Amino acid sequence: MKKVLVFFVCLLLIQVRVMAQDIQVQPSPRQVNVTGKSMTIPVAFRLVGEQEANPHAIALLKQFLGDRLGTEGFPLYVGEKGDRAVRGAKRLIPDHPEGYYLSITDKAIMLAGNDERGTYYAVRTFMQLFHEGHLPFVRIQDYPDVRFRGVVEGFYGTPWSHEARLRQLRFYGENKLNTYIYGPKDDPFHSSPNWRKPYPAKEAARLAELVKVANENEVDFVWAIHPGLDIRWETSDRDSLMAKFEHMYDLGVRSFAVFFDDISGEGAKADRQVELLNYIDDHFVQVKPDVTPLIVCPTEYNKGWARPESGYLATIGEKLNPSVEVMWTGDRVISEITKEGVEWIREQIKRPSYIWWNFPVSDYVRDHLLLGEVYGNGKDIAGSISGFVANPMEWAEASKLAIYCVADYTWNMQSYDRSRSWYRAIRAIMPENVEAFTVFARHNSDLGENVHRFRREESVEIQPVAERFIKGYREGHYDERDFLALQDEFERVAEAADLLLIDRENEALIEEITPWLYQFKILGDAGQEALSMIKAGERGDRELFLRKYNHVKALRKRSYELERQFNQNPYQPGVKTGTTVLQPLVLDVFTEATERFNRQNGTDLPLLADYSPCKLTTNVPQLEHLPLQVYPSRVHLTPLLEVVKWPAGGYLQLELDDAYRIPGTRLNFDVKGDLSWGVMEVSADGETWQTVTLTRDARGRLNGKWEDTPVKFVRFTNTGEGEQQVYLREFYVVFSL
Repeated sequence: MKKVLVFFVCLLLIQVRVMAQDIQVQPSPRQVNVTGKSMTIPVAFRLVGEQEANPHAIALLKQFLGDRLGTEGFPLYVGEKGDRAVRGAKRLIPDHPEGYYLSITDKAIMLAGNDERGTYYAVRTFMQLFHEGHLPFVRIQDYPDVRFRGVVEGFYGTPWSHEARLRQLRFYGENKLNTYIYGPKDDPFHSSPNWRKPYPAKEAARLAELVKVANENEVDFVWAIHPGLDIRWETSDRDSLMAKFEHMYDLGVRSFAVFFDDISGEGAKADRQVELLNYIDDHFVQVKPDVTPLIVCPTEYNKGWARPESGYLATIGEKLNPSVEVMWTGDRVISEITKEGVEWIREQIKRPSYIWWNFPVSDYVRDHLLLGEVYGNGKDIAGSISGFVANPMEWAEASKLAIYCVADYTWNMQSYDRSRSWYRAIRAIMPENVEAFTVFARHNSDLGENVHRFRREESVEIQPVAERFIKGYREGHYDERDFLALQDEFERVAEAADLLLIDRENEALIEEITPWLYQFKILGDAGQEALSMIKAGERGDRELFLRKYNHVKALRKRSYELERQFNQNPYQPGVKTGTTVLQPLVLDVFTEATERFNRQNGTDLPLLADYSPCKLTTNVPQLEHLPLQVYPSRVHLTPLLEVVKWPAGGYLQLELDDAYRIPGTRLNFDVKGDLSWGVMEVSADGETWQTVTLTRDARGRLNGKWEDTPVKFVRFTNTGEGEQQVYLREFYVVFSL
């Protein structure tokens, strides 16, 4: 009688109301049926099915409902297909891996999974439906498009911290991502030189904790090994790899990958790789029923590098065990994934590809943040791929913006809306400071010029205004409305920087992006002052114009100092923001306003011009778009992370704007032995060349010196008869300006 009375009281406390339903669930569900009604959230819930259901789902549900759970209350049924608690929903549960059925009525709540992970995702959706004290009456049938969805920590640079990885794994669970591939390039126990050795106790304990948290969030922790740089195709190395996998298995790992990317030479032989992979699959993966399919990243991992004549991909397709997943980055290292592209590789490898999408990774544009929308990938590729993982930035929290959108895209491709997903991601990551973070993100999305020629939209809304304004200003008749819109945008930029710098809502994120916020603040101030120069010039206010002119110059100098103070990595050091639209606009406005002032006042105020004393020319395809890093006393090429295939006759040439006395050069191709196949030369005029003697130092770098004569050109040429495969670690010239 007491139980009946408590349930009756709970029903009395539930008020049904008619409301305009806007069901927002991340990722977007496949099928949602709403009645337009909702009820107040019950004061108490009675959990039915706890003993049989996924323990991780139950633990999450208990944590979320807390004191609302009891032995009496509104009935909440939870379990997997076949469990007694959800037997009535058997035919309503989608027959897809990780699918689930959710129902909320005025009688009961049902959370039913097609499997254990499906139940967990039903709970995740249920948690998102709590809104302002109400639950909607709704029925959801849902499942993902892509079987394996998540992130590969496969970037070059500073690996994520342990705490960042823990936050990431919880974030994946919240967004229904089920895969995290651990493959940091700078982990010596993942790659050379220590891949054969077990992790020391401290590192092993940390990995075990990551595995535990991954399991709690229904994420497969995939441990990857990268042995190709120094592997020997011998039984001893094979046994070392198997022992390492057993070591990781003892730490709780149940998912494994082998990376053969970015290598050359002996380790890149397809038949040897296949032999090893099949052995691992036959003698480790297949004999352990709780281990997921083996994953491999091949050496030819994009179409641009694929060589049909080598037979590499054909060997993978014909000889590799069918159960092994094969990773693929698309038509190029950095590219959008298309239906045509995934069908092409499917024919080569005889299986659906496992996409390694190189976004928002920024290890080739480390001075930029990539915070823009996720777009460009086909919505029709789900049936042609087995997995889709995003390679992120070294900035873990900032990467969540793109990861959130990837979760939405890979779950339900046809319903994916790039802008809607991006705005929802911003609200999820910075809910109390949405407007400021939106302003910052929309002006920090493009990569700038880069070796991979991959670009993203930036400053989309203000770009046509900026283009129209500067054109009109140069022609002498701009629209005042455009001026005011730009003034307002620069004010918002400066305000956003200040608001985010003092934000304590997401301190980990703000810590990562602080150098860019400093630059963003300078950009906002410089934009406002440059526009003020226009008005001062139009009014003939010489004193005010000079004040604004000097202030912009000071801000530019401060920006330059920040470039040399923060993010001093050896590849693309510095901090750049708003480089596609806003920065060029400030420079254009300053230049045009200053030129007008000089003409009107007979002055000779110097302009601010982006100047480089050096130019790169080459016929090596991979190096054609390689950015230069120019400093007051030296210039060097941005190091390239992948293998460079240097053809016979291929050259790389640096040309200065004048002839200088150059103390020397440094070259590091990270290859053993001499460089008898190539020659370094210098010239003052580009016609008469002097050969440079190269000597190797203790670190394996080649240093060049020559007669004390002025030099304008420095070049290196492959004078051999065949292609050479090298790593471009260092190539720089020291000169006096």
